[in-house]
Amino acid sequence: MLDELKHRNKTVGLKQTLKALAADKVQVLFIAQDAEERIVSKILEACSGKDVEINRVESMKLLGKKCGIDVGAAVAAILKE
Repeated sequence: MLDELKHRNKTVGLKQTLKALAADKVQVLFIAQDAEERIVSKILEACSGKDVEINRVESMKLLGKKCGIDVGAAVAAILKE
């Protein structure tokens, strides 16, 4: 599932992902296990009551790499088609 981030419409980062969640456009959410707790809590709060699959990723570095960027990412999401 994580490899789909390179080939599907996605958001990367807190702000973009929160906007997509508010618009009910998120299908699958990825959260890095080493992300700051304040970021994780904001994302999980925004997910409550929504039908979103949540996956944990080993590290921010790995999540950033799977998104095709050169820096770490705390959160990313695959958008609904």
